[in-house]
Amino acid sequence: MRSVPSTTAYREARDHLFAVASGDTSADAFRWPDIGDTFNWATDWFDVVASGNDRIALWIVEEDGSESKTTYAEMSRRSDRLADAFQGLGIGKGDHVLLMLGNQYELWETMLAVMKLGAVILPTSTMLEAHDLQDRVERGHVAHVIAAVDETSKFGTVEGGFTRISVGGSAPGWTDYPDSLTPAADSTADPATRRPDVATAPDDPCLIYFTSGTTSKPKMVVHTQASYPVGHLSTMYWLGLRPGDVQLAISSPGWGKHAWSCFFSPWIAEATVFVYNYGRFDASALLAQLERAQVTTYCAPPTVWRLMIQADLGERPSALREIVSAGEPLNPEVIARVEEAWGLTIRDGYGQTETTAIIGNPPGGELKPGSMGLPLPGVTVILLDPLTGEAGDEGEVCLDLTERPTNLMAGYFGDPARTESALRDGFFHTGDVAVRDADGFITFVGRTDDIFKSSDYKVSPFEVESVLLEHPAVAESAVVPAPDDVRLNVVKAYVTLAAGWEPTAETALAVLSHARTGLPAYERVRRIEFGPLPKTISGKIRRVELREREAQAALPGSEPLTGEWRDGDFAELSSGTRRITPRP
Repeated sequence: MRSVPSTTAYREARDHLFAVASGDTSADAFRWPDIGDTFNWATDWFDVVASGNDRIALWIVEEDGSESKTTYAEMSRRSDRLADAFQGLGIGKGDHVLLMLGNQYELWETMLAVMKLGAVILPTSTMLEAHDLQDRVERGHVAHVIAAVDETSKFGTVEGGFTRISVGGSAPGWTDYPDSLTPAADSTADPATRRPDVATAPDDPCLIYFTSGTTSKPKMVVHTQASYPVGHLSTMYWLGLRPGDVQLAISSPGWGKHAWSCFFSPWIAEATVFVYNYGRFDASALLAQLERAQVTTYCAPPTVWRLMIQADLGERPSALREIVSAGEPLNPEVIARVEEAWGLTIRDGYGQTETTAIIGNPPGGELKPGSMGLPLPGVTVILLDPLTGEAGDEGEVCLDLTERPTNLMAGYFGDPARTESALRDGFFHTGDVAVRDADGFITFVGRTDDIFKSSDYKVSPFEVESVLLEHPAVAESAVVPAPDDVRLNVVKAYVTLAAGWEPTAETALAVLSHARTGLPAYERVRRIEFGPLPKTISGKIRRVELREREAQAALPGSEPLTGEWRDGDFAELSSGTRRITPRP
């Protein structure tokens, strides 16, 4: 039997966090488990808990009502056979395997199978196009591609000597995904005999995630057999998962958050991963699934929560116990609206592709709406002044590397300079700025490159956006600096309007007036523009694109921006007079 001691240590660490969540022990006593010299999460954890386990591991429901359920034991057996088949197709330890699948059961069994081979998974969004894929294949040193048949045409112009495996049908030049993974009914063979015997060390690479590229070319984040598979103990704790739970997380494959909440965390807890696939977001349909599946823990990004509060939330789904949000900071107004309807408080959390969850409002603990929460067990968070490097209660969120936390990446693949910069001076630098209050709660302020100065005051876009969201016309907003001759910059808000509101002067005046009463003078919104916000394919707002647009518009001889409203367009704004002064 392989790695029994490491499995035991892993289980003890997990169960300690269950006890912390129940209030039976202290989070301060948590220690990352010593998993020994060899560890493979797929065999040393998943297969162990899956043995003889008929609990549902994966439950997928389609928009048309069709569904599939796979038990832990079935998932273990199928991934064993799939690993054997992949090995026959040439996939070996250390090979880089680009995985481009949607939320289908082959995604989960393929991730397990590739892990069992000691190969490295490069999860990739199905929203990418050929030029993106060429970049990933080249920079990621991809040796094999496993893609849904509907996505294979995107690789038609992608150059490289990689193996091509098609899932869900045949494609010219592609090998069919193995389909004989279920043993015959009369088979007496030991399923484990089909599993390739591959040993992996805790520091062997396991996953390479591409960041969403909000400001530059996507970075390639390397996670090891420990940093994600073991590191997500912190995420499991933050989510509040327990054995037997049904976990629904709104997340797309290809991004780190999908592994957080749809793969590692629920299976660490021995819970069910519930997936609801839909083409267009429908709040009522989603709420119906939360009730029908008796979902206990629900995680959604801020965009989905904002859409949900614009619909009729209705009564709380009967089994729902924990609701959380991550990806971007969640505005207090959203938290208050959901709490009023359901009697549950959305617990915010924080982490990056480079980490697992590192800050969060813990289950059952005190919450401060608007705060990201407290450092999670096993993580030491330091706030460093970006200019002086001194630690304090405001500054860049950093992790102390004196005792390197398990849940931190190994580095950036093929980019030692960027790795060295991120891990400089004994700290991992996140690039995010936050403040800590007297009780230790940490509140997000902004990205180091998002915060700007206006009249020598620092402006936090997140603070301004939170106030804007309190107005019923605002569904979503992005705040950036607009260059100004007098104030250096003024606050400009790009706003996506809620249903029923039109991009008129009346609406602009209403939102500007609201911001004027809810913000200090230096953070006051002085320009506003309505329309959809530019986003990455993972849904994060590309403020860098908006900043560049403003900088370009401020250059001498540039054409003025159309569709923009300024506070100077409205006479006597402070008194609410609705008289418009046209700009020349």
